[in-house]
Amino acid sequence: MSAKIDCPVQLLVPAGKASPSPPVGPALGQRGVKTMDFCKQFNDRTKQYTQGVPMRVILTVRPDRSFTFVTKTPPTSWLLLQAVGQEKGSSRPSHTVIGELSIKHIYETAQVKVADAGNEDSTLEAMTSCVLA
Repeated sequence: MSAKIDCPVQLLVPAGKASPSPPVGPALGQRGVKTMDFCKQFNDRTKQYTQGVPMRVILTVRPDRSFTFVTKTPPTSWLLLQAVGQEKGSSRPSHTVIGELSIKHIYETAQVKVADAGNEDSTLEAMTSCVLA
């Protein structure tokens, strides 16, 4: 006898711009979740952010096709690119310098990340080390 378990889904969705198109639609559709319900809830929850900021989402789909989700802060790489003032990084990682960051930028990024769900036990110093790595 197999027990039905919750199914976690990780997505990267622009704040305030969730729509049934890829990547949201296919990822949720194959699990039987009503995509429009998720889109409405996500857009409402992220309306205080600047539209288009990539938000990490951990969505838990239950066996009865209901769901809950947690929104997290944007990826560290996106935050660092914003601090440098660039849209995207180098096409050859570790070969081209695209900008310089001060310790202040690293510290501010760590402050954003330490407030993220799941990082409550991390210290600011530990998160700063993670951002630098």
